[in-house]
Amino acid sequence: MYVEKIPPHDEEAEEAVLGALIIDGEVIVKVAPIVKAADFYRERNRATYEACLAIFARGEGIDQVSVSHELGSQGRLEEFGGAAFLSHLVAVVPTTVHAEHYATIVLRAATMRSLISAGTEIVSLGYDQDGDIMGVFRQAEDVLFQVRGRQAIKDYVPLRDVLDQFLEESASIQAPAPGSGPVATGFPDLDRLLGGLQRPGLIVLAARPSLGKSTLALNIGRHAAGLGHQVGIASLEMGRMELVHRLLSAEAEVDGMRLRLSLITDSEQTRIVDAVGALSELPIYIDDTPGQPISEIRGRARRLQMERGLDLLIVDYIQLIHGTRRHDNRVMEMSEISGGLKELSQELNIPLIAISQLSRAVEQRPTHRPQLADLRDSGTIEQDADVVAFIYRDEMYYDEETWQRIHPTTPYPKNVAEVIVAKHRNGPIGGTNLYFRAGFARFESMVAPVQFE
Repeated sequence: MYVEKIPPHDEEAEEAVLGALIIDGEVIVKVAPIVKAADFYRERNRATYEACLAIFARGEGIDQVSVSHELGSQGRLEEFGGAAFLSHLVAVVPTTVHAEHYATIVLRAATMRSLISAGTEIVSLGYDQDGDIMGVFRQAEDVLFQVRGRQAIKDYVPLRDVLDQFLEESASIQAPAPGSGPVATGFPDLDRLLGGLQRPGLIVLAARPSLGKSTLALNIGRHAAGLGHQVGIASLEMGRMELVHRLLSAEAEVDGMRLRLSLITDSEQTRIVDAVGALSELPIYIDDTPGQPISEIRGRARRLQMERGLDLLIVDYIQLIHGTRRHDNRVMEMSEISGGLKELSQELNIPLIAISQLSRAVEQRPTHRPQLADLRDSGTIEQDADVVAFIYRDEMYYDEETWQRIHPTTPYPKNVAEVIVAKHRNGPIGGTNLYFRAGFARFESMVAPVQFE
């Protein structure tokens, strides 16, 4: 007689995670990077965890009352057993100490269920006799890779660890924490205009593709770390090794393409080794998890600040972040995301640089200088930001011959980038020119640096 097997799950572990969250809402910072709502087998447990995430995303405290109200507002509290269900969750876990262990158990069971589903899908591929055999192999590998990917839980890692990986593939001493004042960008004219990056503050750095917004943010982060500030980089677009290549290229003044292809001279190799040594001493932490929801970015940043300290967070970039809740349109989702970044900056009392794309409207105007209305997807980015800065380069739109015809008395602005501060909530707007060395992934200024106490 055939007996249907119940998919792997551990209801006690699921309830223990939820109970720990209700007892101490701060536990969400520890379990959110490990387990997702979809990892819970029981629907009521999954919905309760989603309620906790939603409460956390709003910056409210997680407890029995708030979770009860959240489920009640969805009309699901009574469906799950009412207040008695939440009381049961609190009763099943005596302490929150082992919350991460319980979350790991939940993840393991979810992974085993995913493995069963993957096996079924691979069996289906095996019956497809018309498919190309190598193509079938690739599909089967992709299915297994997706399952395995969940086991590699990502979080912020020290730059030192990524640099060690770089050295291995191609052949943390931390500075004292500075005070609570502004964070200098390292570009004197910009520091004078902004008074440094203020705490708290949401700084949106926006530009069209390939104008150097990620490079400028990395340069600022590198300078801040050199002054002893703890810097976090949440990169949703570039992987950690690509970030390291850019940092090394800028530090060693070695062309980035030649560095990636290992086409370097002996003298450049010496400079790279020196650069690895210098960068390894910096308190920079990288999280290159793609497609993160705002709740995960917030949870990991809070965890980084608690465990190591955090003075500056760089998020690259806004449009790749997902909302925590379901929304009817992207504009509403972006409103949640920009508001969440603003709240994170205030909660941690840090400047937060959020990189943003610009809409194609820039390309369609006779003058291509960006405007606040060009911020992509949502006006709430402009509303929530304390500072909005654009990067603009004339040479991206005019060749030298055209420029000479239009501006016969003005030298062609080769490698000149203008940083335009279009919004400054607590100060003046304006701009400054920087020299952009694209091959070395760095911006440079020729005026004396500004010192902040």
